[in-house]
Amino acid sequence: MSFRDLRNFTEMMKALGYPRLISVENFRTPNFMLVSEVLLWLVKRYEPQTDIPPDVETEQDRVFFIKAVAQFMATKAHIKLNTKKLYQADGYAVKELLKITSVLYGAMNTKGTERTEVSEEDSSKFKFDLGSKVADLKAARQLASEITSKGASLYDLLGKEVELREARTESIARPLEINEAEKMMKIAINNILEQVQKTKDMLNNVTLDEANLEARIEKRKLELEISQKRLQTLQSVRPAFMDEYEKIEEELQKQYSSYLEKFHNLSYMEQLLDEHRRTEQEMFEEAANILHLMQNRLKEEEQNLLKSGNNDDSDVEIREDEGSDSEERQIMKQRTAMETKEQGRSGKRIVGTMHGGDTEEDEDSEDSEIDLDDDDDDEEVEDDSMEISPSKSNRRARKPEPLEESDNDF
Repeated sequence: MSFRDLRNFTEMMKALGYPRLISVENFRTPNFMLVSEVLLWLVKRYEPQTDIPPDVETEQDRVFFIKAVAQFMATKAHIKLNTKKLYQADGYAVKELLKITSVLYGAMNTKGTERTEVSEEDSSKFKFDLGSKVADLKAARQLASEITSKGASLYDLLGKEVELREARTESIARPLEINEAEKMMKIAINNILEQVQKTKDMLNNVTLDEANLEARIEKRKLELEISQKRLQTLQSVRPAFMDEYEKIEEELQKQYSSYLEKFHNLSYMEQLLDEHRRTEQEMFEEAANILHLMQNRLKEEEQNLLKSGNNDDSDVEIREDEGSDSEERQIMKQRTAMETKEQGRSGKRIVGTMHGGDTEEDEDSEDSEIDLDDDDDDEEVEDDSMEISPSKSNRRARKPEPLEESDNDF
């Protein structure tokens, strides 16, 4: 039993028009009911007028059914079936069923091809092929010439029949000569003896070749045994460099584990460094945005002060603006100081102005100078407010100073 036989059987049964779907898994275990049903259907397909009892309930009925089907196929279709394999009703029964299905399937295919050939011939009747007609004409001419030549030769031989008849009767009536027969028999015997001698020589050569081959085989066997023994000795002997190899392998394993650990640590530190730089960049951008907004606000307030027409109101606004500016400067200084402290704690970065070589004392002196400048500016604003008509040019020249100081502070 093979998968190919099961597949061919199922495909043939589908082509023959078996009403039930047969699967390959149906014959994994004995299934006598399916085998009996298939056998009865095939017998009916081969000859619809057969009368075989379909009873397979008892053991005797099954035996009788198998024998009847085997006898019918042997007498009608000349197909010999193995009753034991059919009674097993498993995969081995498929081989026996294939004998019947293959005959029916082949008959169906030949019938289909004959129908197609007939239809092709009918269709070709209405077509006129000049090439085929020319070939037929040449064949007819050749046959006609052969017929004439054969007829002439036959006529000549029949004309010689009178003379040949007399010679034939004389040779038959003549007594047989023993000497000539003996010579012919000796010649035939000699030929046969020569043939026998040739065959004996060939057999002797075969025996010699067989002996040579056996000697070669024995030699190869000995070589194989020797090589196997050498292989066993080589496998049993431990090489001298094996200990050193194992030590180096252990060291390599340790170095690899340390390498992995360092690589993991390095990747983790790089990740932390990237995150720290990102946070510092975000803080720096926030501080820059705040300073930019403060500068824009101061510019807008300056423009509003310049557009105001009332001198008294302008003086008061100037004082208030200077007070607010001083407050904003202080707030900005506090924020920048806090940011520099945080940056010093986190990343230990040095942030300073464009002037080089400044120390903390210089920064403190610069802060004190800025505060003094602010006080001087306040006094000047108060002196200007005491005047009646301050000029707009003085105010324009006096106002941009806080912006420069704020830039220096930053």
